[in-house]
Amino acid sequence: MDTPQTQMQTLKTRASVCTDCDLAKTRANVVFGSGDATAKLVLVAEGPSAADNHTTLPFSGPAGNLLDEVLTANDLTRNDIWLTNIIKCRAASPKGDRLKNRPPKASEIKACAKWLDGELTLVQPSVILCMGAPAAKVLIRRSFRITEERGIWFADTHYAPFVMATFNPAYVLRQEDENFMAMRQILINDIAEAVQKLQEAAETPRLTLF
Repeated sequence: MDTPQTQMQTLKTRASVCTDCDLAKTRANVVFGSGDATAKLVLVAEGPSAADNHTTLPFSGPAGNLLDEVLTANDLTRNDIWLTNIIKCRAASPKGDRLKNRPPKASEIKACAKWLDGELTLVQPSVILCMGAPAAKVLIRRSFRITEERGIWFADTHYAPFVMATFNPAYVLRQEDENFMAMRQILINDIAEAVQKLQEAAETPRLTLF
């Protein structure tokens, strides 16, 4: 029987040649999820950055450095979690002679949904932390508002008993001085709460359809 790791590798191989939306024309690489395919905690963000597009790993570059810092503050590394995005190719549009990041289109998110679904179905997390509103709109509800609903636990979602949203590290990096420090601390605290929720999830029987 295939292990979760080998099943995930098979899914990654299939995703690496996906051409289901126009992002296939502008990407350098498909950026699949990474980490522990049996992790009980999953972090889901919006999409690959310019750096990710070249490294093939989610959260490379400055946002990734900040993510590593806030994970370390909670005695975690990337190897303890599954880290992924709602879309696997960088969403960017030409601006002059270079590509500029843009929010993914609904059609791109829809075309990519099968890969996220495959990842989360394989991992079967107990807790999902959405990093930013775009992920929360996919995994919690379409009307999700990060300013009003960040830090609230949702227990009626499809992929995990507990789902919450926090800020995306890339967004936190755009803040200045005291604002940056305050939001960095919120990130640390929200991850700490997610870790604490893992314990609660372990004591909560999973409801299944069978």
